[in-house]
Amino acid sequence: MPRASAHLPSESSADTGRPRARRQRVQSAETGMAVLKGLARLGGRASLTALAAHIGESPAKVHRYLASLQEEGLVAQDSGSQQYHLGAEAIRIGLAAMRQADPIRVAEPALVRLREQLEVTSFIAVLGNKGPTVLRIEEPGLPVTVNVRPGSVLPLLWSATGRAFLGFLDERAVRALAEEELAAAPETLRQQLDAQSPIERLRESVRAAGCASVVGTNLRGISAVSAPIHDHSGRVCAVLTALGATGGFDATPAGPIARAVQHEARALSRLLGHAHAQDSAE
Repeated sequence: MPRASAHLPSESSADTGRPRARRQRVQSAETGMAVLKGLARLGGRASLTALAAHIGESPAKVHRYLASLQEEGLVAQDSGSQQYHLGAEAIRIGLAAMRQADPIRVAEPALVRLREQLEVTSFIAVLGNKGPTVLRIEEPGLPVTVNVRPGSVLPLLWSATGRAFLGFLDERAVRALAEEELAAAPETLRQQLDAQSPIERLRESVRAAGCASVVGTNLRGISAVSAPIHDHSGRVCAVLTALGATGGFDATPAGPIARAVQHEARALSRLLGHAHAQDSAE
């Protein structure tokens, strides 16, 4: 007599159920992250209606996810206005991310890419007490011999790096350094700037171009292009620069080197939390 077999779910049906459940969990996580990121992009505080409209979901669905995020401390709700805002756990995550958002560390891959793709010397500089200071540099296999090394301090008015700081960092200390340089500069250098308003006209031209460039101004026979790197607050925290021998280096603001430097600088700004850093090429 044939033995009766127990009715069990087939292996294939069980396997089919597991991927489906996994996909549902992933979709739920994606929606939860969309709600959290949407709240952040709206300034960290928004009504349920505004948040739902921003992320393109129904208010009822967004409300369910907000309730879960509240339980985890990632979102809180104001008892008076009923608006939702980022909670204590979200703030802790943000602070941890800010602590590791070191422009020098995150810029290393960009420096290597510029060096390898364009065969130029690339470096990142920050603004020190004495002026723009080079902190990290990458040189191609056959580097152009220039007197720029980690620790080198560059002028504000005569280097592309300095001009990028001057153009995009509107601070009294930066302007004071530029005025000191201008007063001490020889007439041959002063003649390269606008006679009536040398510093302001230079700042305007840099901002209009979106980058700063020089051709043999700071170092004879050397051209350079620089672009600003912004932190989460929008402040210029560093400058990315590419340089090379003038004969084979296109320093024009619309040239391929300038576009590459600006692209990398905007990408670095995004990594540092600058929400408004966008790249027209993307």
